[in-house]
Amino acid sequence: MPDKRDHASVIGAGTAGLIAARRLAELGVGVSVYEQKRLPGRPVHASGIVSRTGLQSLGVDYSGAVTNTLHGARIHAGKNSLSAYSKEAMAHVVDRERLNDVCHDEAVSAGAEVILERRIAGSGLASLSESSMIVGADGAVSSVARHFSMGSIPDYCVTYKADYEMSAENADVVDIFLNNGISKGLFGWVCPNSKDVIEVGVGLSHNHGNAKKAFDRLISLPSIANIVSGKRPVSEGASIIPMGLRGKIADRAHGILLVGDAAGQVKPSTGGGIVFGGNAALLAAEGIRKEIDGKDGIGWYEKEYRRRYFLDTWLHVLIRWAYSNMGPGGLESMLGLMEYVGVGSLLGRYGEMDMPSRIIGNSIRGLADAVYNAL
Repeated sequence: MPDKRDHASVIGAGTAGLIAARRLAELGVGVSVYEQKRLPGRPVHASGIVSRTGLQSLGVDYSGAVTNTLHGARIHAGKNSLSAYSKEAMAHVVDRERLNDVCHDEAVSAGAEVILERRIAGSGLASLSESSMIVGADGAVSSVARHFSMGSIPDYCVTYKADYEMSAENADVVDIFLNNGISKGLFGWVCPNSKDVIEVGVGLSHNHGNAKKAFDRLISLPSIANIVSGKRPVSEGASIIPMGLRGKIADRAHGILLVGDAAGQVKPSTGGGIVFGGNAALLAAEGIRKEIDGKDGIGWYEKEYRRRYFLDTWLHVLIRWAYSNMGPGGLESMLGLMEYVGVGSLLGRYGEMDMPSRIIGNSIRGLADAVYNAL
C-alpha cells in the first residue's frame, strides 16, 4: 500500500467525493476512490437546482449536465406570493447523474483511480487508515463518520419528488410553496427541469411525518393539482438530507476528513448540498496537500471551512427557523409585506442563492449608491 503521507482514499463517488479526488490528483497526491455501487453516484433522487455562481465555483465543466436555466422564483404562502426575477441567469437545473459522470471523467483524467463495486467499511476502514488519509464522502449515513466517532448530524429532512413529462407555462421560473401543514421544516416546489419535464417535490423535517404522504398532500393543492392531475410520473423517489454540520468534520489523529452530506455541508434553508459540499471537497484536498507538506492541513481544513461558511450557514439557519415556525397566517402576511416593500425586486437584482450575506451587502451598497446619486 502507498505511504500514508502521500496518499488519500476517497470513500464514495458522488459529486463531492469526485471533486475532492480530481483536486487531489491535480495537487500531485495519489488518490483512490472507492464506490460500492456499479456506477458513480447513482441513483440520485435529490433535486438539481444550483446557483450559477455556485456551479462556477466548483471548477467543473458542468455545461453538458445543464438541462434548464432559471431566471426567477415565486414563493407562495396562502393567497400571497413573492416574485423575484432577473435578466441574468440565477440558477441552473442540472442532471445530477450526468454531473457525477462529468466529475468522474475529470477525476480520472487528472490521475485518480476510481474503483467501483467496492465497499469499504468497519475493519476495512481501520486497515485503510493505517496506510492512507481518508476522505469520507459516503453520504448522510456515513460509515466513515460512524466508524471514527465523528459525532452526529443535528437534524435531518426527508424529501420525495416526482418528474412529469409536460411543458411548463413559465419554463425559467421555479415555484416554492411554504405550508407548514404539509412541509414543516422545508417546503414544496414545482420546477421546470427541462422544456418537457416538470419536477414536483416536497421536503420536511424527519420527525414531522412521512415524505410520500406529504407529497400526496402537496399535489392535492389546487394550484398543483391543476398541473399534474391525472398524470403519472415518469420517475419518483425519496432522499434524506442532513441539516446541520456534524460534530467533527476532521480528525488528524486518524487522518480523516469528511465532505458533502457525510459532513452535513448543506444549505440549512433548502438542503442543497452541491455548492457547499463541492467547495468543502476543494478545501479538503488543499488540507491533505498541506498535511503531506508537513503542516496541520487536516486541522486547517475544519477551521477554514467553518470560518468561510459560518456566517452564511447561520443566516440560512435563521431563514429556515423563520419559515418553519410561522403559522399559515404569519407566512401569508410575511410574504405580503415583503412583496409590498419590494424585497422581490431586491432579490432579483442582488440575489445570491448560496450566500445570503452577499444579498445583504449588495443591497446595502445598492441603497447607498441610490442615495448618493440622488444627492
